[in-house]
Amino acid sequence: QVQLVESGGGLVQPGGSLRLSCAASGSFFRTYGMGWYRQSPGKQRESVAVVSSGGSTNYADSVKGRFTISRDNAENTMYLQMNSLKPEDTAVYYCNTGPTPLFPWGQGTQVTVSP
Repeated sequence: QVQLVESGGGLVQPGGSLRLSCAASGSFFRTYGMGWYRQSPGKQRESVAVVSSGGSTNYADSVKGRFTISRDNAENTMYLQMNSLKPEDTAVYYCNTGPTPLFPWGQGTQVTVSP
C-alpha cells in the first residue's frame, strides 16, 4: 500500500547539479518526517538529509551547504537539490521516512558523479 518511487538520478560531472524526486503513496506523508538516504558500493546505507513535517531540516556534514531537501505535501513529493556534486556523492539514493526509515525501500535512483 505504501510506495516510494525515486527519480531524477543520472550521470553528472563534478561541480554539477541534480534534483531528485520522491513520489510517495499513502496517507502518512503529510504528518511524517521524510529523508533521503544513499548507499555506495561496499558501504552501508546512510542518512543524507531529513525534513520534518513542519519543514525543519537536517543534513549530514558531508553534504551540508551543497544539498537542499524540501517537500510538497500537496503533491506527496519530496525533493533533494544537489549542487557542487563530488565523486564521493556517487551512490544509489533512496527516500523514506526520517530520521527513522519505517517503510520498505524502493528501487532508488542512481547518481554518478564522474568526469
